[in-house]
Amino acid sequence: MKTVTLSTLQAYKQAGETFSCLTAYDASFAHAASQAGIDVLLVGDSLGMVLQGHNSTLPVTIDDIIYHTRCAARGKGHSLLMVDLPFMSNATTERLLEDAGAVMRAGAELVKLEGEAWMADGIRELTRRGVPVCAHLGLTPQTVHQLGGYKVQGRDAAHAERIINDAKYLLKRALR
Repeated sequence: MKTVTLSTLQAYKQAGETFSCLTAYDASFAHAASQAGIDVLLVGDSLGMVLQGHNSTLPVTIDDIIYHTRCAARGKGHSLLMVDLPFMSNATTERLLEDAGAVMRAGAELVKLEGEAWMADGIRELTRRGVPVCAHLGLTPQTVHQLGGYKVQGRDAAHAERIINDAKYLLKRALR
């Protein structure tokens, strides 16, 4: 199988094709998923709930993410490895750059972070330094307490429009 890169995903988008993404926290699962043809593997902060037994993703540390990134990177095969940045990694631009650099050195090929339009400056700084970014909008588990639980977002027109506008703003501002 051909190695999946950001260019591969861009080609899928231009052709109107979809791609697959599956969460993997270790080398054996990453290997099995890659062998099954999964395009993108995610080392998610969901490991806090799935593996560590927490009731949210908030207790997950950058050290936890780095450990699981290294494990998944060893088994990822042809798949692209996307990695979540944990809670408060985007507290400051300096912290964001440091944490993103750490997961990239651990084997990430794409960094995923949660938030809204306010992330534009941080995303721009990451991309200037060669870090590919996936912005996660809408239901953002790191804001579980602010949202009052895990609730579907964008159900009413005004909220849905805000999410869409945030995405457009990020595309426009973060990539200029």
